[in-house]
Amino acid sequence: MSIHPYPDRSDVAGVTAEGAAWLASADPYPRSTLALWRERPEAPLVLPCGTAFDIVNVPAVFGRGLLDRLWEEGPGSGPVAVHRGRTLLFTAPGTARLLPRLLAEEKALEAVGGTAGKTAGEWRGDGAVPPLLCHGRGDAVTVPALRPVPGAGRPASRWLVAPDTLRPWLPGAEAVRWAAVRAARAGASPTVRISIFPPADQGAKVYDVSRRR
Repeated sequence: MSIHPYPDRSDVAGVTAEGAAWLASADPYPRSTLALWRERPEAPLVLPCGTAFDIVNVPAVFGRGLLDRLWEEGPGSGPVAVHRGRTLLFTAPGTARLLPRLLAEEKALEAVGGTAGKTAGEWRGDGAVPPLLCHGRGDAVTVPALRPVPGAGRPASRWLVAPDTLRPWLPGAEAVRWAAVRAARAGASPTVRISIFPPADQGAKVYDVSRRR
């Protein structure tokens, strides 16, 4: 798979025809979605969750650490997008229902271990997992366009890991819980280095998507 850098070198795009077909399969009328994208590949669309994918929606800074844990220490991820400063992790259907319960159990275990009392609205890197928004059946999300508008600068919605197959591997609730807890603990360490979004003078981080198949 080839991934083409955005002009600012810190994001990647590369939705293939197979990836677009997979995204469209979430819609009750996939042919209409594909027809619209053929006419306007630069247009973001709203798609329902709960069939092809669920979405875990996290603060952008925390999302960086979450993805680094998934790719550097875990199984990788499926598609990942950014929308208006939030990171959208595409996950297996059912994750939105299970993940809040798993994180509540994790928080209870931490309380027993003496780490209760930490709260996070916007993520502060204090070792606590911030509140995550989980979108499943009955919800809908805005997905980025297949292609950026040339010369328009960094779009509000963009792909970090673009869908490229009809059957992408998607992390489930356990994998996301595992990565979120480790990201929160790493964020509390002053020595942690977040590498998914490098400084502007470095090349973009490109993931080996073959790992997730």
